[in-house]
Amino acid sequence: MGYALPVSIAKSRIALALAVIAFQAQGAPAPSVGAAAAPTTPPAPTTPDALAKPPAPAKLPAKVPVKQPVSYPFTFDTLLEDAKRRAGTPYAPQRNSLPAALDKLSPEQYRSIHFNPDAGIWRSEKLPFRLELLRAAYNMPTAVTVSTMEDGLATDVVATPAMFQISGATAQLAKVSLPLSGFRIRSHINSNKVWDEFLVFQGASYFRAVAKNLLYGLSARGLVVNTGDPTGEEFPAFTHFWIERPGARANAIIIYALLESQSTTGAFKFTVQPGAETQIEVELTLFPRAEMRVVGIAPLTSMFLFDETNRGHLDDYRPEVHDSDGLQIATKSGEQLFRPLANPLKLQVSTFTTQVPEGFGLVQRSRQQSDFQDFDAQYERRPSAWITPRGDWGSGAVELVEIVVFWRPTQTFTPAHPAQFAYNITWSSEPPLPKGLGKVLATRSGASIDRKRRVFLLDIVGAGEKLDGLRLDLGASAGAISNASLVSNGELHGLRASFEIDPKDADLIELRLRVMRGDTPVTETWLYRWTSS
Repeated sequence: MGYALPVSIAKSRIALALAVIAFQAQGAPAPSVGAAAAPTTPPAPTTPDALAKPPAPAKLPAKVPVKQPVSYPFTFDTLLEDAKRRAGTPYAPQRNSLPAALDKLSPEQYRSIHFNPDAGIWRSEKLPFRLELLRAAYNMPTAVTVSTMEDGLATDVVATPAMFQISGATAQLAKVSLPLSGFRIRSHINSNKVWDEFLVFQGASYFRAVAKNLLYGLSARGLVVNTGDPTGEEFPAFTHFWIERPGARANAIIIYALLESQSTTGAFKFTVQPGAETQIEVELTLFPRAEMRVVGIAPLTSMFLFDETNRGHLDDYRPEVHDSDGLQIATKSGEQLFRPLANPLKLQVSTFTTQVPEGFGLVQRSRQQSDFQDFDAQYERRPSAWITPRGDWGSGAVELVEIVVFWRPTQTFTPAHPAQFAYNITWSSEPPLPKGLGKVLATRSGASIDRKRRVFLLDIVGAGEKLDGLRLDLGASAGAISNASLVSNGELHGLRASFEIDPKDADLIELRLRVMRGDTPVTETWLYRWTSS
């Protein structure tokens, strides 16, 4: 089921997608520390930091007065108590105020300031992780504090001038401490000789991760509030991070975070283990300040501009442009769902499954360079992210607000009633399906010869290419289906399903297809929403 929202909201979403594409097209690989970057090194986040090669550091004064950090007791319990206390007070957003000298810089001058990899925290120690700071940006006004933690004591990190590379044009700023917007973590993922960036927290409650041989793509978020709601979306933000010093043999790093917004506070714990698959265990407790009806847990946000189903709307030399091409869900009943993403003119909201699923996520199934023909963006190397709920999430539904997906609880969140959730995020090339179950690799759509019907072609792999005993289970919520067929696809060693649909007077049609052998599905269930716009 679903509904459409005002076109003004939709246009803003499309503009955002176009802006993201423009940014990502300019992205450059992140600088590596200690060795030349391998081709598989993930790029830096697509923020202004990544748009130019860092200049050589200017000569800084030998001594710069720096406020001495003070240590204080810290545990996850103290964070929970602090979040609870803050929820009982009015929201007072902390904004970054640039020092006078910085405020006078042009955007180009400000972008010339970069973190110095040689100043990475723990760089001089034989530890498996390195922490680097991200300076505040003009479009990231929330003040962020970054702290390190060891043996129950936390210390706020002071962003000293020596930590940043400052070009000659701005060398006079060498005595100015920079406000922060977040941080990134490096480790050995692709090579023991290269310190690859694999995790970044920056901007509101956004964070991204990569696994081996993959590049940054979609983002996760700590929480979404009123996403897709006509009243307007609220953007909670992480305002303070505590990163636990890892042991010499640690394979994971632990991060604590305080979240704040007009409607709630929250205490988060992230346990991050990078590798062939990067795993993030998330524990969170929300302390509502006000009643919240539209809340999204474990949200994922991606970019989708077009693919084979809708590229006719845009004049572009590339066959596809997207970080993710579908929503995948493993239901509690065992059914596997796949819903291709879309870029409709009107914002579409869809809900799936009324029980907490075994898992859900945004995936990238297009994995050939020829799918995109973009040597710079390399969309075929963007990760998929898979959410695995832990514990009791209560009733609700998986909700897709095109390019944003989350679990929307049925309950209304109210003050004095904390809400706890736990889940895992797996960042990988693609989450697995049950063995022997086929999947839809590509969806194509276009007009029939007489322009009266829509033609759909689905390429399916993983279920073999023999047709013996197979049949299509195909349905539509409106319109009339015709010319349905299932044939072998020798090129892919798989199958091709096709059909035509006459929408008649329908403005919206929900389509559903799977391949069956008798009463047993041999493929996942493909879902698609067609709209007249």
